[in-house]
Amino acid sequence: MNNICLDINPQLEKYYLPTMYAIEFLLGLVGNLSVIWGYIFCLKEWKCSNIYLFNLSVTDLTFICTLPMLVVYYAKGNKWDFGDTMCTLNRYILHANMYISILFLTCISIDRYLLVVSPVKLHRFQKRWNAVVICLSIWVFVTLELVPLFIFIDVQAIGNKSSFHCLDYASSGNPSQSLIYSICLTVSGYLLPLCVMFFFYIQTARSLKKIMQQRTKVQVEKPLTLVILAIVIFLIFFTPYHIMRNVRIASRVESSTMSECSKLAVKALYAITRPIAFLNSITNPIFYFMLGDRFREQFFSKLRSIFLRKPEVTNQNEERSIRSTG
Repeated sequence: MNNICLDINPQLEKYYLPTMYAIEFLLGLVGNLSVIWGYIFCLKEWKCSNIYLFNLSVTDLTFICTLPMLVVYYAKGNKWDFGDTMCTLNRYILHANMYISILFLTCISIDRYLLVVSPVKLHRFQKRWNAVVICLSIWVFVTLELVPLFIFIDVQAIGNKSSFHCLDYASSGNPSQSLIYSICLTVSGYLLPLCVMFFFYIQTARSLKKIMQQRTKVQVEKPLTLVILAIVIFLIFFTPYHIMRNVRIASRVESSTMSECSKLAVKALYAITRPIAFLNSITNPIFYFMLGDRFREQFFSKLRSIFLRKPEVTNQNEERSIRSTG
């Protein structure tokens, strides 16, 4: 039976993973740097939602900067040349980005709901100082939540110990213990925030539909579309990864009844879902920055003022020289 098993994992790790991570690095770097630059130099008044979005972009950019190491690692045939400490730190940042992003997206869903329901009233959740405290609390909470990762991540030396195998979380550590932790992490880091996000986005959609039924002049089609897209993208990116991560760990348990072919298939599916889970680092700048009309106008207005400044000065000098000669 083993002879007829199709193992595509070496091809996925050598071609698929480095390609996907390279694309995410290039697009995510441009998008998140643009967002951060825009917030620092274009935004005059910071609101609660801006603080959440700025922290989301900083989190995404931190993760994006670790991707070149993964690209080199998989392209070289699973050879890690950056030291065992960087391996563990890289895997930690990868997971921290995911769960911090999920919590920031949850905060944004709450903020949007409050903005739609009572746009005039300022709730405690929407005050800037409270938003700063919430952001700091999220960073601390996720950091403590991921401390066990430092135990489960395996770094295996190769040959003369100049290179290592930097195994991903689901493929390393004691699978029995790791499975318990992974399920707890899935519930606390993904399912609970997902339920909160679902609730507030559904309430937001209902409120927008009520506004639409009242035939007011307020345009609600775009906010309603963004609500639906946010939920769909959230489910597409994060759900397959969390399912396959737990299945992958379960397949490694000694008491598992899976055949070798099934285990290889599970490993392949898990590898496919990993880069997909981090595509949110590319889409976040699009859905939470570029679709904001007012801020988009400020952003491009700032760019035009930068790139058109020199030609204007040149034209003025030419006019002066013509007048002087005339």
